[in-house]
Amino acid sequence: MSTPTRLATRILWGLLIGVIAAIVTLGIGRFHPGTLRAMQAVSTAVFDPLGQIFLRTLFFVVIPLVFASLASGVAQLGRLDRLGPLAGRTFLLFAANMLVAVGIGLLMMNLLQPGHHLEPGSRERLMQEYGGRAHQAVERQHEQPGMSFATLVDMFMPRNLFAAFVGNDRGMLGDVLPLILFAILVGAAATLLDEEKRLKVQAGLDLVSELMTGIVGFALRLAPIAVPAMIYSVIVKIGTDVLLTLAVFVVGCAVALALHLFGTMSLWLRLLARRSPLAYFRQIRPLLITAFSTSSSSASLPASLATARDDLALAPSTAGFVLPLGATMNMSGTALFEGCVVLFVAQAFGVDLSLGQQCMLMFLSVLSAVAVAGIPGGSMPLIAGLLATFGVPPDGIGLVLGVDRILDMLRTTVNVGSDIVTATVVDAQVKAAARTGG
Repeated sequence: MSTPTRLATRILWGLLIGVIAAIVTLGIGRFHPGTLRAMQAVSTAVFDPLGQIFLRTLFFVVIPLVFASLASGVAQLGRLDRLGPLAGRTFLLFAANMLVAVGIGLLMMNLLQPGHHLEPGSRERLMQEYGGRAHQAVERQHEQPGMSFATLVDMFMPRNLFAAFVGNDRGMLGDVLPLILFAILVGAAATLLDEEKRLKVQAGLDLVSELMTGIVGFALRLAPIAVPAMIYSVIVKIGTDVLLTLAVFVVGCAVALALHLFGTMSLWLRLLARRSPLAYFRQIRPLLITAFSTSSSSASLPASLATARDDLALAPSTAGFVLPLGATMNMSGTALFEGCVVLFVAQAFGVDLSLGQQCMLMFLSVLSAVAVAGIPGGSMPLIAGLLATFGVPPDGIGLVLGVDRILDMLRTTVNVGSDIVTATVVDAQVKAAARTGG
């Protein structure tokens, strides 16, 4: 069993132990309230700080990870005007794939509203638990002006870039929106450099990303202890409502992921590639099983290339271009998950995101999914940054950390499945264009 798999198993066991211990504590508390009060005090004094060590280690890397990974992702494309029609089709399908996925996820969260399954009393205790930060977030959300072009300019382009993303409160994350735009501009400027300089810039950015990934790895080593500590503390203080809320969230995410893979991708296959979806998914079933078991798009890449060559008969040039690029950029399952988490945690804290804000969330989820592709656990710091962007306490990410492994397997399956479908569609379009041109 690989190290990431062992770590994930320990986190899941820790989650289960934390939930059972909390339920037992609540049961004892019905007959002996003093025990419950004592364990709530222990949670505040011991378990909460343990959880904060884990969360704040993740928060440390938000700013450098967003900048370095996103700028590197843009810089590695090279001169965009030299990529040709194959690249144009590929990137257009990548963007459409991820935007549709996030849209499905947000629609599912709006329909199920898992965060609203908390009883009013439980939500109030949850907000009190975060030291008034949740109340402040709700107040700021109500004070924000309506979405307009001027508001968008101000959000993405403040007069003082560094003051915006550094922030003026040591207890809060800074604003990542201006940093995202600045990272894209730096990456775009790097593509205009000569090849030697561009590669130096990219190498430097990649080095920063690797360093930040190392820090994320340190944080994940604490997860088997921090996750049960956090879930125990939340349940003994708030009650079992949070378990129902979490279950609805997991089911909603799983259904949304399945809808995208077997719904959206089936339409693409039928309309754009003229293939039978049922026969197609039967052909790629071993690949999907590989993706599910490894939870890694990169680890599934050899199987993707073999499937494209042996089972689907795709042109080697198309598969060789689309699939490796898709393994690092075409992260529809990850983008869907990030959008769902932000909306779910916002609902749990009573922060209502408007239609305009949810549209912006779609766009930012796509960017952040691309930015952290291939970084184990890398999406968590980015999700924390997105939460802060929309006025939601980033600490709320602790609600979903325990179930991340389960959903990681599902979203990786969607990522890999979407990659191979995209390669099939691009192959069909390239061959059709060649026939027309001939």
